[in-house]
Amino acid sequence: MSAADIAVGVYRKLEPEDFRVLQAIELQMKRREYVPENIIHKPANLPPQEVAYRLPTLGEKGLIQRRRGAYTGYSLTTAGYDTLAINALVKANILEAFGKPLGVGKEADVYDALMPTGQQVAVKFHRLGRTSFKQTKRKRGYMAQYTYTPDWHQQSRIAAKKEYKALKILYPKGIAVPKPIKQNRHVIVMSMIEGVELYHYLELPNPQVVLNEILVNIRKAYRDAHIIHGDLSPYNIILQPNQHILIIDWPQHVTTKHPNTQQLLKRDIQNVLEHFQRKHKVKTKLKEALTYVKEDSNEQNEG
Repeated sequence: MSAADIAVGVYRKLEPEDFRVLQAIELQMKRREYVPENIIHKPANLPPQEVAYRLPTLGEKGLIQRRRGAYTGYSLTTAGYDTLAINALVKANILEAFGKPLGVGKEADVYDALMPTGQQVAVKFHRLGRTSFKQTKRKRGYMAQYTYTPDWHQQSRIAAKKEYKALKILYPKGIAVPKPIKQNRHVIVMSMIEGVELYHYLELPNPQVVLNEILVNIRKAYRDAHIIHGDLSPYNIILQPNQHILIIDWPQHVTTKHPNTQQLLKRDIQNVLEHFQRKHKVKTKLKEALTYVKEDSNEQNEG
């Protein structure tokens, strides 16, 4: 059972006091890995005996973990962090019910869910804790700005905030990305994601058309939104049932002001071109694709 499954399963069983204890632990975890039991009651605004009563139950539900040593301390589990995000999104009238997993990856879990209006949405839980911090800091350049080591919850929250910011810029520009709806902590709610990652397809009815659409969207992101994906591959390009693409996973995006702009843009395009040449025998020269993406004129057909 995943952390999100645990969180969804216990959410309705929790009382307001439980959430206050979880939030108090979350607040104190900014300063320490494990929060001493004797200081939780103050930020929770609860009597110490009430906190002592709640902690074992939260542990049994898999929302916190305890460590005994010089002192008895508690920290949020991934499920506990999920629960706090879900609670905030429910209280904000964004989420009503959860459905099935849409995808489980190395650094994110995605579920379908319903809004109170009945609209079906995708809910993405960032999971940077599945890789080591050293790998994360090396692969994700934006983490290098932190002089301290953010814990896994903070890292996931930073990634979600960065991706949500990109989607808020890209979507209004008509770029093929999910519509951003709301972000809380490490969770993003966005329009429903339907389809299959490009790498799954052994054959495409018209691979050249699909490739052209990908290049059009890279071009729009670069020229109109001044954003580069930074980690583009067949693993984060979705081919939808209508045969149009959707580009997902934007936490590693950079703006066109980034010092490595041209290197990252070239790598994104090269990843796509190599895939189409290898899997679908569609050959496009990298230099020509780069020129198309970067050129200022609108002479080339974008349809």
